[in-house]
Amino acid sequence: MAVSTDQAHWRDSAREVKFFMLDGTTAFPMLLFLVYMRWTTFVVAVSATLFFSVIRYFGFTTPVFFRFLRSTIAGKRKMSIPWWDH
Repeated sequence: MAVSTDQAHWRDSAREVKFFMLDGTTAFPMLLFLVYMRWTTFVVAVSATLFFSVIRYFGFTTPVFFRFLRSTIAGKRKMSIPWWDH
């Protein structure tokens, strides 16, 4: 159902961009495939779509997932003094 501009509200600007059920972040790989149609770009586009769909299934947005990944790689122990000041 389309929303006309006279019924749109300012709080709707925070919604995620979606194309049917696909996440909006997959638009760039799909555009890359449409511009340069090769099997490699098709694989990249499908892989990106699957990746973003999986992280969306687990409840992550793209920036939140990369923050989670960074904190997982860094580990639980945080240094209060930089290693070069010892």
